[in-house]
Amino acid sequence: MESKIAKALKLKYEPVAILWSKKKPEDAIQFVEGRWGCVMWMLASAARGKTIVFDRQSFGCWGGGIGLGFGNQYVNFPGGMEGFCHFLSTGNERIKSGRKAAKEIEKFGRREFVENFLKGERYIKTPQLVKKFIEHLPIVDIPRKYVIFKPLSEVDEKDKPVVIVFIVNPHQLSALVVLANYGRESLDNVIMPMGAGCQQIGIFAYREARSKHPRAVAGLTDLSARKHIRKLLNEDVFTFALPYRMFKEMERNVKGSFLERHVWKSLTEEESFSP
Repeated sequence: MESKIAKALKLKYEPVAILWSKKKPEDAIQFVEGRWGCVMWMLASAARGKTIVFDRQSFGCWGGGIGLGFGNQYVNFPGGMEGFCHFLSTGNERIKSGRKAAKEIEKFGRREFVENFLKGERYIKTPQLVKKFIEHLPIVDIPRKYVIFKPLSEVDEKDKPVVIVFIVNPHQLSALVVLANYGRESLDNVIMPMGAGCQQIGIFAYREARSKHPRAVAGLTDLSARKHIRKLLNEDVFTFALPYRMFKEMERNVKGSFLERHVWKSLTEEESFSP
């Protein structure tokens, strides 16, 4: 499947289709069961031409399992929900159960994870606010066994993607925000919710896909995800996740839009405007 948007934006990386499937694709890359990994690594690989597959036993990390749509995996976090609420905020070192969990994860956990578990990532102020954060996440358990990341060029219309993800620089992100609002009466057709990078391309976009008037989800504002992918992609990139219906709508709107005019072309250094 070709994308008029990708061509007009002159993307460095290929758009990635997210699909749900009952079947596992052949020769797909997959995390080893039980081993930690970042879903955003896999997004970067898909943007470079690889096919990726996840299931409920191989999603990399607890937040990744949630982001991909495999239910509330925070209940399986070391120390359970309480352990996660303290991990994302003030840390577990002052809690007896937290210190006990830390001793267990020291046996197999990465040093950085153990330090964050004890001291806290401090992305949300208090454990109580983390509970509210979880309550607001659009957690879902999808009705398929596999989630697949695939380069858009290798996807057929009959495959019915759920979400299309663009990896973009600031100029391209700006253009996508304009295009998302270009053919609509409302002005709030892009959201940028707080969440993990994988949740911004996954469950938040899944929720919009179920909406009567789906919105795009701008993301990769997750600092940990940015750290994990900065060597794989440029440091100036963001994600822009489109429910498939909205992707098709925006594809139809490329022709005749600002993407054919001099302001956009000057930003892509293709053409300077001379009055």
